[in-house]
Amino acid sequence: MPATTPSLRLSGARILRDGCLYHAPIAFADGRITQAPLPEVDLTGYLVLPGIIDLHGDAFERHIAPRPTAPFDPAIGLRATDRDAAANGVTTAWLAQCWSWEGGARGPDYAIRMMEALAAYRASDALTDLRLQIRCETHMVPSEARLLQAIQRYGIDYVVFNNHLEEVENTLATRPETLHLAAARAGRSPQDHLQALRDARRQNREVPRFLCRMAQHFDVLGVTYGSHDDPDGETRETFSMIGAKVCEFPTARAAAAAAHTVGDPILMGAPNVVRGGSQAGNIAAAELIRAGFCDTLVSDYYYPALHQAAFRLMDAYAMPLAHAWALISTRPAEILGLADRGTLTPGKRADMVVINEATRAIEATICAGRITHLSGEAAHRFTMAPHTSVLAAE
Repeated sequence: MPATTPSLRLSGARILRDGCLYHAPIAFADGRITQAPLPEVDLTGYLVLPGIIDLHGDAFERHIAPRPTAPFDPAIGLRATDRDAAANGVTTAWLAQCWSWEGGARGPDYAIRMMEALAAYRASDALTDLRLQIRCETHMVPSEARLLQAIQRYGIDYVVFNNHLEEVENTLATRPETLHLAAARAGRSPQDHLQALRDARRQNREVPRFLCRMAQHFDVLGVTYGSHDDPDGETRETFSMIGAKVCEFPTARAAAAAAHTVGDPILMGAPNVVRGGSQAGNIAAAELIRAGFCDTLVSDYYYPALHQAAFRLMDAYAMPLAHAWALISTRPAEILGLADRGTLTPGKRADMVVINEATRAIEATICAGRITHLSGEAAHRFTMAPHTSVLAAE
């Protein structure tokens, strides 16, 4: 199906521009925001906000494997993920794919399958700008050449390092019955899974050099990189010193404070804000936001939480909506160097979200000028506009 990019002027709504909400029209044509006179859609009673940019989400796993023993073709899951993202106002999203010794859906073989599937899907009819983030376990030293080759071949532009060895070992020590489940998910015997863990642990001495080499390669390739689940300030400082500047999901205030001190961007989960705390028992995102130690919110495992978190920050913590929305639009664009999006500035990509002010429901998403989601009263208003033949959400 060919992509359609209508040329329209949205009037009557409050739009977010330059950090403030204004009653002003906004127009788009040829996939870009413009100031030209165009056929109008009356959006009185709505907000028009910049499209949401999600730097880390693993909701795609639920679409690809809705049950651990019932995986589907990644192409089917990517289509469902795309629609899920669009319906929740997301216009750019990084899917967080593991590159881990744990194997199965977290292993390198599967990661490369996902890279192949996403490349094919992006070339066909993707609605959202979907990209892949690689979550590389620090003890994947033997896979260095293969990882670099995959990053170059598939244009991976974002990598985070994490080390879950201790967490896995602690879980197996306290709940040994989980070994069989982890092994089954990886497609291994329990004995082979334990051996993979031991092999990873033997890489301890090589890990620092491995991380430094990868950092040097990423600098040359222009890959943004960071770390995930930093437990303390010392760990964060170590990653910052090698150039892994993005601090993703620090689990303690000290790690976030260390990142903030040197200007490293800090990412936290939007579900953490909406639920009022971390489902894993780590530090509350709202606490870090109030302290000025959070730059961006990400979907983590649930796309609807992104826009809900912005409104919760406004309602519960008196944060202006413009500031809260910047956490899911302007700031992530800056962190990943996306100069063409993140604000509703003439000349930039027409990435925007239309929200019913009364219900706060997302009723339309526009990505690069293409209507990717349309529902509710907004759908009626768009279809009543001139030239309705190009207005069906795809």
